[in-house]
Amino acid sequence: MSQSGSCLASLTWGVRILDPTMTYSVKEIFYTLQGEGGQAGTPAVFCRFAGCNLWTGREQDRPSAICQFCDTDFVGTDGTLGGKFTTADELAERILAQWPASDSQHRMVVLTGGEPLLQVDEALIAALHARGFRISVESNGTVAAPQGIDWLCISPKAGADWIQRSGQELKLVWPQPTFDLEAIEASTQFSHYFLQPMDNVQQASNIATCIEQSMQRPKWRLSLQTHKLTGIR
Repeated sequence: MSQSGSCLASLTWGVRILDPTMTYSVKEIFYTLQGEGGQAGTPAVFCRFAGCNLWTGREQDRPSAICQFCDTDFVGTDGTLGGKFTTADELAERILAQWPASDSQHRMVVLTGGEPLLQVDEALIAALHARGFRISVESNGTVAAPQGIDWLCISPKAGADWIQRSGQELKLVWPQPTFDLEAIEASTQFSHYFLQPMDNVQQASNIATCIEQSMQRPKWRLSLQTHKLTGIR
């Protein structure tokens, strides 16, 4: 398991073993609109955690990584408002400070990574809820999610152990080898199913494939990365 920054939670068969002395290692925190999936267009504070268990984040390791198509920098704690937070309240206060002061009714935070469930715990969930946030998490599904997450988005990666098979949103980057849509439908429980075209040199073909699959299997909807189309962060 790759670890970036300070001590992260360890894993045993997809279950987090939380270290009470750990700090939260955060790459960056910023306010924007959610760009993809079932909440696209929704204002949210993004909190990107450092570290992932499917790739170190170093380009020299990409060819041997389980996930080779990641487009995100999650290494270290040197991004916008990044750092190491020793308590859940400290991190929750930093997140709250990014939300418009004029609004208290629509607070949403997206906990992402890297793999956020290596660090997200019940204490952080409670601290964010206490400040009026609806909590969305974007995970690769290799770690069982703690209770209390309001919107759990799972984006599984071919070749990785897929532990968390239920939630609000399944966002499958497509195409990926070994994944079968019919088998996924039969073995998962999500409220919304999305196909998201893989962003690579074959993107146009991937978009066409996702459109075709969605029309053939209406359970699946098309997800586009609107933040890349609009230029927002």
